Amino acid sequence: MIAAPAVPLETTFLATVAVVLIVGIVVVRLVTRLGQPAVIGEILAGIMLGPSLLGLLPGDLVEVLFPTEIRPYLNSVAQVGLVLFMFVTGWEIDLSWLRRRARTIAATSISAMAVPFGLGVAAAMLLYTHHSVVDGEPVDRLAFSLYLGTALSITAFPVLVRLLTDKGMQHGRLGSLALACAAATDALAWVLLVVVLIIIQSSGPLSLVVTLGGTAAFVLLTVLVTRPLLAAAVRRATRTGAHTTLFLIVSAGVLLCSYVTSLIGLHAIFGAFVFGLVMPRAPVDALRHAVETPMRNICALLLPIFFIVTGLSVDITTLGPSGTTDGILIILVACLGKLLGTMVPARLSGMSWRDSAGLGVLLNTRGLTELIILEIGRQLHVIDQALFTLMTLMALVTTAMATPLLRMLGLVPDQQPFLPASAAAVATPGPTRT
Repeated sequence: MIAAPAVPLETTFLATVAVVLIVGIVVVRLVTRLGQPAVIGEILAGIMLGPSLLGLLPGDLVEVLFPTEIRPYLNSVAQVGLVLFMFVTGWEIDLSWLRRRARTIAATSISAMAVPFGLGVAAAMLLYTHHSVVDGEPVDRLAFSLYLGTALSITAFPVLVRLLTDKGMQHGRLGSLALACAAATDALAWVLLVVVLIIIQSSGPLSLVVTLGGTAAFVLLTVLVTRPLLAAAVRRATRTGAHTTLFLIVSAGVLLCSYVTSLIGLHAIFGAFVFGLVMPRAPVDALRHAVETPMRNICALLLPIFFIVTGLSVDITTLGPSGTTDGILIILVACLGKLLGTMVPARLSGMSWRDSAGLGVLLNTRGLTELIILEIGRQLHVIDQALFTLMTLMALVTTAMATPLLRMLGLVPDQQPFLPASAAAVATPGPTRT
């Protein structure tokens, strides 16, 4: 009998990616028919293909579909998709647009960050008992508390843009305010996370000073050198029609900035995010054709791999009674922090209770942005697998509850449900581009 030829790992990887994309398409279509954002389907697809569901079936199907040998390939591809997504996220946040509305959004956005952060730090004191050891090593209590507070204060700006656009709310008073507050909150959250990660990764005072100095130098060089170079490249490409060259320049810039921040001691995504912040936003039509559309298509292809990498680390079956209690606490703190932190200042500014509640519901969406924060915490061994699973479920719940709650409040009419596409995790251009 002739033995079947061994399948190369590269070929197995191709088949794995195909399975991931097909399952993602099917699940996303199902959830979008229920009026949920596509990112919910992406997260669910990742969880379903992991040990939480597929692992329950006989035959060790998780290992068959995702052999241990190809997981480094998956991680590498997921990393590329992640940094490109963070570039697009930074590009969507137009700081000049925020400055023009600073008085309106300042109190609400700061409160929407501070209250859930404070409650998250308090909850961390209770959760630390069950999650103080990761891979056999103790976790610093201060680092754990600061990280959890930051993770619970996140708002998923890209998912919120998509939600408001699909529901036709992006140009109304509530939608515009929600976008402004979410953009400011997102920017504040990334800055806060940088500070937290510097504290976590610094081995002493000298290491802390070096990381802080490297971060400051990187930001200054990006603003003073990279930004004008990008503007010149955009002008030249617009004049000559060299759109492919411009796309390659931007892509190389994203990857190089990610590499530099990794060398500094930060996560690679911060370099991509800062590069997106300094990326020119005009001329809109030329940039959409040359950079935005192809970048979104690549993200649509690669981001499902990130959800699978996340899903392989989520195992609901390992959660016992204490895990259930911790999960309820996390969801309550996440929702209460965002709702109180948003509703009170919104009401004091003159908004009705209904609109204030709607704003709180919108800013409570977390989606993909939360998963990125959680993946960083998992990589740095700040959170264990059980807490990673619980926080992922929290991100799923808080994002899924937005649409039905908005309908209960009478703030959104029944419209066409979310279009099924992996790119829904990447924001549709909103008012930040105008």
